[in-house]
Amino acid sequence: MPTPASSIPAALRGDRPSISFEFFPPKDDAGEVALWEAIARLESLKPDFVSVTYGAGGTSQDRTIRVTQRIARETSLTAMAHLTCVSKTVDEIADVIAAYEAAGIEHVLALRGDPPGNPGGEWVSTPGGHEHADSLVAQIRAASDMEIGVAAFPDVHPESADLAHDVDVLVRKHEAGASFAVTQMIFDTVGYLRLRDEVSKCVDMPITPGIMPVTNVKQIARMTQLMGTPLPPKLIERLEAVDGDPAAVRAVGVEWATNLARDLLAEGAPGIHFNTMNRSTATLEVYGELGLSV
Repeated sequence: MPTPASSIPAALRGDRPSISFEFFPPKDDAGEVALWEAIARLESLKPDFVSVTYGAGGTSQDRTIRVTQRIARETSLTAMAHLTCVSKTVDEIADVIAAYEAAGIEHVLALRGDPPGNPGGEWVSTPGGHEHADSLVAQIRAASDMEIGVAAFPDVHPESADLAHDVDVLVRKHEAGASFAVTQMIFDTVGYLRLRDEVSKCVDMPITPGIMPVTNVKQIARMTQLMGTPLPPKLIERLEAVDGDPAAVRAVGVEWATNLARDLLAEGAPGIHFNTMNRSTATLEVYGELGLSV
């Protein structure tokens, strides 16, 4: 069980903004080199935690487990594992929980996950597995002392009827044993503040916003489509004006992410969770512009 001083919920309730980074498991040897170079650079900032995602549709679960275990064993970083309901029975999930604990991992992000092979398709649970994330949270809580985080959807989950349903789902996950939440990538403050304020009427649960400096227009368009996260019209306009000029696109992305992070922290967000795309440069620029100290 993590000590209070080292736990992610404690960091999110601390006196200074919590900073964290998200990576994804590499697809090949070159990607692995890039990942560990990014981890080495960002480790010097002493983030409160880092997380490693599953691939789309849970396609890289084994690599996620391996990379997370290596971070926990070979670096000074607090590693948060991802765990989804995708393509695994309850018994198989129990084995993953045990493997994480054996590696000294003390935090896990519990997610339902996307349909395998088609992230935008209809969700069908695995026979013998979980239908929803709240039951996954309950299994982890019954089996482990790990701190459990969950996903939050400021722009409303693609399968939700409305914000009220998303709030209810987040409250249920908290009641099942989750102690904090991390949002999907956001590009403005409106949805985040609305969700945070509605949840706070029901439970005391820190929610840290996820952001990403846009450095590639096609890549971000695909990601936002998969997640159902809309890009603000003003950001689209600025990106379209410089499309074809990678340096200019990157400059717009870094500036937008910096201003968004400033606004979120000014509005009382407990920290910023950076989606790094396994690169460090843009994230380091935003961090530097924010003037945050370790």
